[in-house]
Amino acid sequence: MKTHKKIALAGATGYLGRHIVHQLLLNRYEFVALARNVSKLQALGLAESQIAEVQVTEPETLTNVFEGVDTVISTVGITRQKDGLTYMNVDYQANMNLLNEALSAGVRKFVYVSAVNGQQFRHLKIMEAKEKFVDALQASGLEYTVLRPNGFFSDMQDFLDMARRGRVYLFGNGEFKLNPIHGEDLAEVCLQAVDSNQTEISVGGPDVLTQNQIGELALDAQSQPAKITHIPDWVRKTAITLVRTFTSSKTYGPIEFFPTMMGQDNIAPHYGHHRLADFFRQQARNKEKVLVP
Repeated sequence: MKTHKKIALAGATGYLGRHIVHQLLLNRYEFVALARNVSKLQALGLAESQIAEVQVTEPETLTNVFEGVDTVISTVGITRQKDGLTYMNVDYQANMNLLNEALSAGVRKFVYVSAVNGQQFRHLKIMEAKEKFVDALQASGLEYTVLRPNGFFSDMQDFLDMARRGRVYLFGNGEFKLNPIHGEDLAEVCLQAVDSNQTEISVGGPDVLTQNQIGELALDAQSQPAKITHIPDWVRKTAITLVRTFTSSKTYGPIEFFPTMMGQDNIAPHYGHHRLADFFRQQARNKEKVLVP
């Protein structure tokens, strides 16, 4: 039986959170997973002692939840705003609630998952909230590590959705590069960060791909011919300007993020062994199983 410091995981039912739970179980860590939906954690095979039912946006529900905890890992954040909550409500304030409780409980370290190049994109609503929390974490006095992943494989789902319809649409010439990372590989990095002396870790997957190549992989996974249409980049820039001008931040927040990030290279240090092509093929097979009566 391996012995580890006790970990508290916030955001345990999300894409990355589920992979971290798997790694915690696999490596026999002592841990508690935080979520508002207990049934989702039970479905992951967690015992009652490994589950804390909380609502991270309501600080009173966090009282005493970090008792005996050495390290808090937070993947809390929203990609697309819902339930009337804003990025400031969740990506900033909910994480502040966790940080304040961690300070009260005498937690040693806080590991926070942000995004690659977040400091450069504070003008985006999602990054404004995330980086405001990073500022608070850095000033907290706790040991900390900020993880900056270069997008998840799950973020590439839009490519697959377009591929299912037979054509992928890209802004510009499609030659900007990125190296997204699989949740399982990133989960390993999260646990390595518990004992790391690094205050910031940028990380991406093993393969650097152009957007054209990602589109081709998605089309190939769907057994579709390589049909890619390139939309002039001024359309992307104009669309971002229009939604910022004529809609509320709750509307344009999610819309501005991905088009902005796709308008430049985003390459992080390589890690892991999962390949995007394999992920796309698996997703395509899973979709076929759902459709078969």
